[in-house]
Amino acid sequence: MGNSIQPLDPVAFQIGGIEVRWYGVIIACAVIVALLLALWEAKKRGIDSELFVDLLIWAIPISIICARIYYVIFEWGYYKDNLSEIVKIWHGGIAIYGALIGAVGTAIIFSRIKKVSFWQLADIAAPSLIIAQAIGRWGNFMNQEAHGAATTRTFLENLHLPDFIINQMYIDGTYYQPTFLYESVWNVIGFIVLLIIRRVVKLRRGELFLSYVIWYAFGRFFIEGMRTDSLMWGDIRVSQLLSLVLIAGSIGIIIYRRVKMNPPYYMEDKFGPVPQKK
Repeated sequence: MGNSIQPLDPVAFQIGGIEVRWYGVIIACAVIVALLLALWEAKKRGIDSELFVDLLIWAIPISIICARIYYVIFEWGYYKDNLSEIVKIWHGGIAIYGALIGAVGTAIIFSRIKKVSFWQLADIAAPSLIIAQAIGRWGNFMNQEAHGAATTRTFLENLHLPDFIINQMYIDGTYYQPTFLYESVWNVIGFIVLLIIRRVVKLRRGELFLSYVIWYAFGRFFIEGMRTDSLMWGDIRVSQLLSLVLIAGSIGIIIYRRVKMNPPYYMEDKFGPVPQKK
């Protein structure tokens, strides 16, 4: 039965001679959903929507570039002999942690230029980021990448997965663990958790974003250990190491800011000076 299974076509459609891949379509959808959610939350807090639009105009391309650079650095053994592949992100190969580094760096610089609080921007963006990551993982699904170790069809069926997922996990004659799905589900749960805790827990400014970092990094640490395509630094899985650093760092920042800085509570926080429309 397995030999007759055909993978899903990674090409969504063609415009002239240009192939538009599902990977890019899904990433674009993730960005749109993230933007709409951020604008919705910004509006609820009385923030000029143009502020977030301006931020995303810079953050999106910089994040994609950083995600690609991050991936290429740790896969340089391949790309040094295939330089033309470096720009072909539609073939897959962007690292979420690289994207986050680019996004956070852009937001820090942007907030200083606009004279607004980075932590407030980050809190508003946190739910958007994690749901975008949940959606984006399905781009990996279409490319048959970011999977785990070999397994059996019986195992996948026992997870009560639909056939289209099981069949797509059949790669070159072998079934693989759908770790892309595990991470996507973890992120959806994280999205729900963030929406709940920001309303029922007395978080301080910046702590919703730091909670997002902790949640994502915790799940990523364990899921990364299941993957077969991890970026490596010697014998160390880079994403696992970075996950531990982010968890420890985020907890440390929360403690330090509460003890030394006493930031305002999230729900009582008034957004800092924002350029107003004239």
